[in-house]
Amino acid sequence: MGRVEMLRIHFTGEDLARIRFATEPDPMWEMLLSLRRLRGRDAGVLLGPWLRESLPRVPAATAMLTALVPPVGYAVDFLTPAVGGGLDAQVDALRSTPSHRVLEDLREFARQNATRRLPPWSRDLVEGGPAGIGRLADAAHEYVDAVLGPFWERIRAQVNRDRSRRSVVLAGGGWDAVLSTLHPSVRWEYPVLRIDCRIDLDLHLAGRGLLLQPSFFRRCAPTLLGDPTLPPILVCPIEHDVNWATPEVNPAEGRALAALIGPTRATLLCALADGVATTGQLARRAGTTAPNASRHITALREAALVASQRHRNATLHSVTELGLALLEGGNPRIPA
Repeated sequence: MGRVEMLRIHFTGEDLARIRFATEPDPMWEMLLSLRRLRGRDAGVLLGPWLRESLPRVPAATAMLTALVPPVGYAVDFLTPAVGGGLDAQVDALRSTPSHRVLEDLREFARQNATRRLPPWSRDLVEGGPAGIGRLADAAHEYVDAVLGPFWERIRAQVNRDRSRRSVVLAGGGWDAVLSTLHPSVRWEYPVLRIDCRIDLDLHLAGRGLLLQPSFFRRCAPTLLGDPTLPPILVCPIEHDVNWATPEVNPAEGRALAALIGPTRATLLCALADGVATTGQLARRAGTTAPNASRHITALREAALVASQRHRNATLHSVTELGLALLEGGNPRIPA
């Protein structure tokens, strides 16, 4: 038998204390992973609705992205910058990638993908200054807007549901339980998390902690950036609702729920049906201020429709069984 390829992530006690869940899907990781589903036409039953709708929308500039994202194996790290703030912030970070970083990643791409030839224009990414990498950043933004944008709220809802499920696991069994249930390919034996995958690598966190990034389009073992010196992010597949692509909005029922408890509280309650959220996240979805959202959440909690608990420096809110029953009799989801 040959050597089994495995990623081994080494934790210290400090790293365990610094594990955290990402609060939103990562647009650039979803871009990269969806490109693989798109090219392989391997969406299957689960992602079939997305594939059928998305194929006609794929911009011509996407060819620049697919040249740097092979069907399997290493894709250049600079396509998935480790910055928060959503798509615009990530595209700006991509646009500002230093030339030496681009050159290092292209060399690593050539080393790990020996049978694939980089296109001639890839030299412009290094030698063309801001304009060269800027064209790639524009292609990324255009692809996410055209291909992922129409599905983004449903993608976010699925990621939030998965994060909510893992939060329950965390509350019941701590990080040991979370790490042990990430994926069937994962084995957790403190201080090492072992993942069966296509690479053989030891990653020492050395006190940096680990961000667990749930991904809608990741369908196999968790993955991470190729360069171990970059911020440690483990991109993990989620458990999808098989009916995720079916619209659930009924405007008439939405108006009935809003009339019953008020439009802002209806929006907040429906947002919580997608998973656990902080006061700030709920305020943004409802288009209101954090103090106003907090006041309405208090009223929902007093009516036993919402539960709240402290986690580190934040208050996490979730919908109760009574709240879910109200939603099922009213509107399952009202867009914020």
